[in-house]
Amino acid sequence: MIILIMIIACILGTVIGINAPMISYTYSSYLAIAIIAALDSVFGGIASVINKRFDMKIFISGFFGNAILAIVLTVLGEKLNIDIYLAAIIVFVGRMFSNLGIIRRYYVEKWTEKINNIRNKKGE
Repeated sequence: MIILIMIIACILGTVIGINAPMISYTYSSYLAIAIIAALDSVFGGIASVINKRFDMKIFISGFFGNAILAIVLTVLGEKLNIDIYLAAIIVFVGRMFSNLGIIRRYYVEKWTEKINNIRNKKGE
């Protein structure tokens, strides 16, 4: 059920994003880092559902907390004239790939198990 809600939210966000006005170059780095942080939280939420450890409070606080922290790092980096947001991107993207690996392994194992069950039924 939760995965269905996340998929619907992603589709809705995509449709709204396509029809939204263009973001100016000034704010594009803020939006990009916020999206990456939010996607990290979404993939983490899906991975925790698979591991049966999902908690909505942790998901919501991580979703907004990660996005806000990433934006604050971007602002601080601009004030110091240092690209601090690159560190956040590296961390968030690394975690996204890690969570994607968990999700992929889960579905590959389910798919393999299903194929083995079908083969066992045909062999009987």
